Amino acid sequence: MKNASMRATWAQCKAEMIRTARNKRFVFFSIIMPVGFFFIFTSTMGNNTVGETDWASYYLMSMTAYGVIGASLMSFAQRISKERSQGWVRMLHITPLPSWSYLVSKVAAQAVINLFIIAAMFIVGGIGKQIALSPAVWVESGLWIWIGGFSFMALGTLLGTIRNADVVQVVTMIIYMGLSILGGLWMPTSTMSETLQNIAKFTPTFRLGQGAWNLVGGGSIDWSGVLILGAYVLVFMLLSSYILKKREAV
Repeated sequence: MKNASMRATWAQCKAEMIRTARNKRFVFFSIIMPVGFFFIFTSTMGNNTVGETDWASYYLMSMTAYGVIGASLMSFAQRISKERSQGWVRMLHITPLPSWSYLVSKVAAQAVINLFIIAAMFIVGGIGKQIALSPAVWVESGLWIWIGGFSFMALGTLLGTIRNADVVQVVTMIIYMGLSILGGLWMPTSTMSETLQNIAKFTPTFRLGQGAWNLVGGGSIDWSGVLILGAYVLVFMLLSSYILKKREAV
């Protein structure tokens, strides 16, 4: 029984990855747009620096985080919402599959997709702009963005509780773009007013970027960022669980 459940979960995981790869919205927002922004802004800004960090390295981390966030929100949240509105989740309840299989397969598939985005962006930056970082920094910054991406999967799960998939698409887009700009992924927060800089420090997008920016700049991860991202995961998952349990009760 356990082997059958694992095989079914793996089959769902593969199906999720194939569906995502065929999604034009995912390809545009998570790969084409980050790559395009990276080359445009690194070409127009020249050899500038942000603090002591080379601009190209800094912006590569920004756009890699931007791509991972886009994948974790845009495609993830809308799929969950659409499947719930179509009754797919209710149908799974009457199958022999354990209740954890549905969520585990989605999270695992998204984690693999996020890892692919990170690897693709790093290859583009390394080859296209000759960004030279030590192997340790490549691995550490990549792992930081990958692990931090789970906080946005949690947010995607919360947004997926909205029953109308069209509403989810609009709300997710607003949150995605708003948090990306406010969090300093498009342009450094140092270009913002002091008030916006203070607000940005509490956004998950800024904290995700900050860890990678610190690493490529020769520093270390700010543990306050770890706590803030962890708090977001906890809050998002608790809210999602509460909403879903309340709906099941009704």
